[in-house]
Amino acid sequence: MDNLLEAYIRDHIDAEPENLRHLDRLTNIRLINGRMCSGHIQGRLLKMLVEMIKPRHALELGTFSGYSALCIAEGMDEDARLDTFEIDDELEDFIREAFAASPHGKKITLHIGDAAKEIGQWPRESLDLIFIDADKREYREYYRITFPLLRSGGFIIADNTLWDGHVTEPEEKHSAHTREIIAFNEMVKNDPRVEKVILPLRDGLTIIRKI
Repeated sequence: MDNLLEAYIRDHIDAEPENLRHLDRLTNIRLINGRMCSGHIQGRLLKMLVEMIKPRHALELGTFSGYSALCIAEGMDEDARLDTFEIDDELEDFIREAFAASPHGKKITLHIGDAAKEIGQWPRESLDLIFIDADKREYREYYRITFPLLRSGGFIIADNTLWDGHVTEPEEKHSAHTREIIAFNEMVKNDPRVEKVILPLRDGLTIIRKI
């Protein structure tokens, strides 16, 4: 998608809420790798998908600056909740400030640390929605440990599954991240327990439904 087409899309979808526009700007000014922020188009898609799925309990792996978490929370009912995990403790103050500045922040519980060490004790089939956007080298492991927690009919949304197009490059050019994303895509493709589709939005977004 070229810049003109992306600008056209932004101009013809719902406006980015002011608090999220401000958060996106702060993310790109104050944080390294600001482009990791979901941004306007993907954020509006996440919010709409959540409104369609209507999760009571959702999980996010990889909070970063909190933008995607706030988009998910925006689409949730007032009594629903989102647990989000960020392994980088240096981001905690930034994230908490972002949540405090949003009317939807109260729906979110932020966990700083390794999700794999905490969610193992969560009840099976207790989640309606999982958003995976953390370390790309761990995507298959995230899928394995969270799948039992997802109810039948629930959804996993995985970000960055086209990885800047590197998934189609010759194998000798593949980084560790690219190899893992390719392996993750193959695993999901061959999993008979799910329906799946990849959207070529930004860096690739895979929507997975547990049958």
